[in-house]
Amino acid sequence: MKKLISFTIKAEKGFLKKPDINEGIYLTYNMLHKPALLGILGAIIGLEGYQKNEELPEYYKKLKDIPVGIAPVGAEKGNFQKTKITYNNTTGMASNEAGGNLIITEQTLIKPAYKIYLLLDLEDENQKILYNNIKEQKAEYLPYLGKNDYSLWWEKEDVVEYDEWHPFEKNKNFSISTLFKKDEAIVNYIAKAMGRKALAQQKNSFNYFERLPIDFNKKLYQYNYADFVFSNVIFEEEVKVNSSNLYQAIKDGKTEIIFLY
Repeated sequence: MKKLISFTIKAEKGFLKKPDINEGIYLTYNMLHKPALLGILGAIIGLEGYQKNEELPEYYKKLKDIPVGIAPVGAEKGNFQKTKITYNNTTGMASNEAGGNLIITEQTLIKPAYKIYLLLDLEDENQKILYNNIKEQKAEYLPYLGKNDYSLWWEKEDVVEYDEWHPFEKNKNFSISTLFKKDEAIVNYIAKAMGRKALAQQKNSFNYFERLPIDFNKKLYQYNYADFVFSNVIFEEEVKVNSSNLYQAIKDGKTEIIFLY
């Protein structure tokens, strides 16, 4: 038995570390990505994290096949407010010389929140536990957004169980509620949604783009990436859909178009 649910996670701050460093500062992704989300889900049901090099964590191996959808909540045109925080370690434990300083500056998300969609298979024991824990607002380990200083939470009232869901059928007069892969969901997306005419016709429309991790390269143990879009553009003309990942999620007669991957 499968069940589509959604819930909204929130934190006072967040740090979704990018693997690169820019001018002495550690940068954060703006959007939550699937590998990081799986870590949060793993904490909710008590699965282990990284134990040793060149071995994927337990939570990733057991939860990676769950189709997920992600949408920012309360972001300004897809962007969360950010600040820089500098940490000064004077213990000498973090540097090669006793008594030395290690100064770390991190770009930090302010009050990030994300609506999470999960298509769960309740015949899978881990996914069944996840379903129950989310509904009960319960976590085995404290979940956090990128680092353990930034704990996160969700409210029972925000958990939604959808009445039905099925592959996307409409091909005009729709928008997509979640992040979606730019090169997969809509053919000629740039031409349709980014053209001056399309944007000018829709007041306050926007497109947010970010390259995000989608999974792990099992040989290199590094992220694989894809280009994602978050947009409020309404596709008023017919467009060709090129994705089996788009779904219509229905609750109380209202329909959302979501991208699950």
